[in-house]
Amino acid sequence: MYHFLIKFIAVIKYEQIGGTVLKYIIRRLLLLLPVMLGVIFLVFFIISLTPGNVASMILGDGATDERIVELREEMGLNDPLIIQYGRYMGSLLRGDMGVSYADGRSVAGEIGQRFPNTFKLTITAIILSVLISIPIGVISATKQYSIFDNLGMILALIGISMPSFWIGLILIIAFSLNLGWFPSGGMSGVMSLILPAFTLAIASTASITRTTRSSMLEVIRQDYINTAKAKGVSKNKVITKHALRNALIPAITVIGLEFGVLLGGAVLTETVFSWPGIGRLMVQSIQRKDTPMVLGCIIVFTLSFSIVNLLIDILYAYLDPRIKENYK
Repeated sequence: MYHFLIKFIAVIKYEQIGGTVLKYIIRRLLLLLPVMLGVIFLVFFIISLTPGNVASMILGDGATDERIVELREEMGLNDPLIIQYGRYMGSLLRGDMGVSYADGRSVAGEIGQRFPNTFKLTITAIILSVLISIPIGVISATKQYSIFDNLGMILALIGISMPSFWIGLILIIAFSLNLGWFPSGGMSGVMSLILPAFTLAIASTASITRTTRSSMLEVIRQDYINTAKAKGVSKNKVITKHALRNALIPAITVIGLEFGVLLGGAVLTETVFSWPGIGRLMVQSIQRKDTPMVLGCIIVFTLSFSIVNLLIDILYAYLDPRIKENYK
């Protein structure tokens, strides 16, 4: 993710985003530190309230009470919560995310194997959403109150109202069990990616469509659009060259937020489709009260969401240089 950020910044010319944006990036990255500290402590606190004994889960049903107490002492689980938090943060600052309570696997290694699967699913879903929603939003705005516009908004309302796990189950029943077109779960090639990606894409497609339509309606009523039309510029050129670029700025905000939502939504979708990503890993770790693994997944989710939003802010300055004045 960090390599992608560096390449993205390198593509955009420095004079286009200005030195003030570079300072803004540094400031945002520094502000991320207290956010991470707060998120980790909050997760620590919540997991401590969940029922269950980690030591007894590790040792099994046949373990004696003495052995359970001994293991808890060895793992430091009898220490106050703030001590456990401080110990974990000390290890994290040294680059050590710990090992799983359940099977002793390296947290960083396991997440490193799973995260590409989650990212592949999420990026496929957001690409599908953009390819579907932007054209529908633009056409709905240019043909306001038409049959296409009304139908598009009804479908968007339906899509934003349905929970992702329910959509996933319906798609499995329809296209996997009944028609047999796609696998019902697992990761076994491109075909197994289609149903979970489409499940994630439906809700975000609805949100991006509504935002694009509203933004386009506002832009096409501006005076400079009427001036371009009066000068004889073709309708398609007015829409694509003049209106769409300005209308995309609010849409990009929603796309960035939806990417973070999709990462979170992938938790349920990966569980429904048995997709081997960090969302499913986190659900399994919560059930086993595997604190190090849960914290590792949360850290990755938080960092990913923060970096995506930072990239969106940088992209603003590229689309509209006036925005970089707000970074000073």
